[in-house]
This record gives sequence, C-alpha cells and structure tokens, in this order.
Amino acid sequence: MARFRIAVVGCGGVSHYWLLTLCARADVEIVAVVDAAPERAHAAVAEHGLTCPVFASLEEALALGKANLVVNLTPPPFHRTIVGAALEAGCDVFGEKPLAATIEEARELLDLVGSTGRTYVVMQQRRFLSHARVLREAIADGRIGTPTEIGVDFFRSHPPDSNGFLGQMESPLLLDLAIHHFDLVRFITGVDALSVYCHEFNPKESPYRGAAAAVCIFELSDGSVFSFRGSWSAKGAETSWGASWRIVGTLGTVLWDGEGPPVADLAAGREEWNWIDEPDTDQAACIEATLDALAAGEIPQTVATDNIKSLAMVTGAVASAQEGRPVAIWPLEPR
Repeated sequence: MARFRIAVVGCGGVSHYWLLTLCARADVEIVAVVDAAPERAHAAVAEHGLTCPVFASLEEALALGKANLVVNLTPPPFHRTIVGAALEAGCDVFGEKPLAATIEEARELLDLVGSTGRTYVVMQQRRFLSHARVLREAIADGRIGTPTEIGVDFFRSHPPDSNGFLGQMESPLLLDLAIHHFDLVRFITGVDALSVYCHEFNPKESPYRGAAAAVCIFELSDGSVFSFRGSWSAKGAETSWGASWRIVGTLGTVLWDGEGPPVADLAAGREEWNWIDEPDTDQAACIEATLDALAAGEIPQTVATDNIKSLAMVTGAVASAQEGRPVAIWPLEPR
C-alpha cells in the first residue's frame, strides 16, 4: 500500500502541475479526484491516466475511507471548509495558498490541527528557488552585515482570467500574489513582521474590479524595515515574477532580479552569489520536500503553524488599507 493515499480536491489549471509531480512518486496513490464540475475531474483523471473514482464533494471521497492525505487546490473561500473536513476525518492536508481566506479562519484551522494531531502544509514554492536559498545563506552568514532595509518591487501587466475569481476580488494583488513575496522576506531574513502601513489602489484602466496595486511598509522584529511596491496593472518595464529586490545591510547591499544570481556591492568589491545554481523546479521541489518530510516524520518547511505569520502580513496589509492607519501584525492578539 502506498505511503500517501491522496484525494485531490479542485481540478483547475494548477492541478495539472501538482498531479505531474504526485503521479511520478512511487509512494503516492491517487485514490479520489474531487471537483464540483465533474467534467473537470474526469478530464484530470484522463490526462494523468488515473483509475480512481471521481466525486463532486470531498465528503463523498472521504466516505471511501481510503485517503490519508488531502491535496486542496480549491479557491481561497473554500479552504476553511475543505481543510477543516479533511483534518476532522483524520487526514493530513497539503494545499495551495493561502492557508485560509481570513486570519480568523486560519486560527480555527490551527485549532483543528492541534486537536486532531494532523499536519497542514501550505504551498510556498518561492522558498525553493535556488537563488532565494543563496540569499538566505548569505544573510545568515553576515555577508552584508546586519540587514536594515529590504525593498521589493513587483510590476506586471497581468489581466485576470475572465472565468476566474481574481477579477472580482476586493484586494487581488495583496490576497493572491503578495504572500509569495511577504513569505520570502521571512524566509530570507529569518525575521517576522510586527506592523504594517498599507495604501492600496486600482490604477486607471485596470482590468480588475478591486485594488490591483499596493504600497506597504512593514516593521520587522529585528528593527529593520521592509517596503513593498506592487501592481498587476503596470504597462511596460515589467519586473520578473520573482520581483526586484534590494537588501541593504551595515556592510553593503545586495540586489536580486528575482531570476538570476544575486549581486552584492560590498566594501571589498562586487560579488555574484551563485554557489547554488540549480534548475528551478520550485513547485515540484516544494511538493517533493513536503512529502519527504512527512514520510520521515519531520515537520515540513511550509507548515501552517509557521505560514500563518505570512498570512498575517497579508491580512494586516488589507486591514491597514481599509482603516487608513498602521496596524499590528504579530504576535496575534489572543481571542
């Protein structure tokens, strides 16, 4: 019997990439595929040569009693329901970000993690980019001294899918995209955000209904400052999807274009940091690392109990924009 008996919930576009990696592992068996639109589920089964049954609801799939891991690929509003049902059924869960649609729902899910003893892991694939790992190692080694300021710029023209949920969201950039960069700042620096001031807006001629652009200033727990500027409606001079980074330290500055090797400007001269130069398979790498950790009885890197700190940066930024003032982020106030 396979170590991981997986029920996949949600068969949108992202499911193709998940199933490619999952089906290639000898310790994985897909025991059910679930989607509210049965034609999508049947198409996924056919594309990947699966023989498992198709269901319209997770409850039906769990009733089989075969799954021990649920892969949640549904849109954010469904995460609380899907993840909660899976945890209560005794399954571990691994799914797309965000952890939950709201910080309150995230805390409810973490309560369930605690009471059920199961594990909930969130996809944060940018942590597995080779040059992001280089930056993390270099910062930890003190190559630029103590970081004092981190600046991240993300500017792309990215119209929403006419059939998707992004175009109708109130804060699409912050709620769907920014968590990648917010989480990566935590990963690279090893520190958390304490407070945020955010202004979000929707540029003229934006194809989004909600705010497709934002400017944020975060106070971090080591006293440094992280500033983020982003837009999904920026025409011309686009950054990479990884964004454009500047990390200023007491001994120098490092620049990263989100794709190639970071380049540091230090007192001793200019350095290109490329000691990890591997092909990036970030999403597949996150899946592989998570399943390997679970199989070994270890805590996966992007476990929900840590990822809530990245989600809190997002929800804090949204709250700040709505209230027009700085707001505290972490630690979360007790309920």
